[in-house]
Amino acid sequence: MQTALSIALDALAYGMALFIICIGLSLTMGLMRLVNLAHGAFAMIGGYIASYAARDLGLGYAVGIVLAVAGTILIAIPLERLLFRRIYDRSELSQVLMTIGITFCVIGITNYFFGPTLKTIPLPAELAQPVDLGFRSIAGHRLFVIASGLVVAGGLWFLIERTGFGINLRAAVEAAPMARALGVRTEWIYAASFALAIGLAAFGGAVGAEFLPIEPYYALRYMVTFLVVVSVGGAGSIPGALAACILLGAIDVTARYLVPDFGNFFFYLAVILIVCLFPRGLLGRAQ
Repeated sequence: MQTALSIALDALAYGMALFIICIGLSLTMGLMRLVNLAHGAFAMIGGYIASYAARDLGLGYAVGIVLAVAGTILIAIPLERLLFRRIYDRSELSQVLMTIGITFCVIGITNYFFGPTLKTIPLPAELAQPVDLGFRSIAGHRLFVIASGLVVAGGLWFLIERTGFGINLRAAVEAAPMARALGVRTEWIYAASFALAIGLAAFGGAVGAEFLPIEPYYALRYMVTFLVVVSVGGAGSIPGALAACILLGAIDVTARYLVPDFGNFFFYLAVILIVCLFPRGLLGRAQ
């Protein structure tokens, strides 16, 4: 029973870390129709900024996370205006080529300036200490990641489904000329949506560094994992992405606990079976 509870808590924390990073990619692919393979690069940038601010400048964990989100968005805004905006209505192949090129550029710059070593983000005492749940103790940071994932899921669902911004975003995607005729500023909507997705990626890269360590090849190392989560959950579906992250996180963590010699075998076996049974993902939006 203790092992089962340990697996469940670790899987939930890992799944929530994946969710915070991947939900922005799910929204850009499902709602904006943008295949952004550079999404992991922005998560990596957020992790580097948080590490530099918290470890090297001594500004603390909370300030590091805020600076990671704000700094990554500031870096992404000119890229969105100069590069990404040119491929919104282009073919998926053009989007893949553009964004994979951006990924390699970010990797090269990061490796040149910061070197190939792992970057750590020191935790405050409150998050570093274990919390007694009665049946077992768990690191406070893992509880923080779980709570953050739930807040992100609820906030995004409300924003997309229950606000005027979400209505305008769906209108801009489905019928941009008509939306413009009705006064919707589609360019602003796309820019704000892109900034939101990038901000979530940076936040996830910073808070999830314990599970997905920050290093120069982060964007390539986890690119397939992020795409798998979006495919399994269904692009554009917040509940689907959450379900996919928890399910795949549980499978991955359980396999690492019980049969570590198999590596990622059971993780990708589960992906194959789910994609065969649910071609649009668990809760994918109809395209």
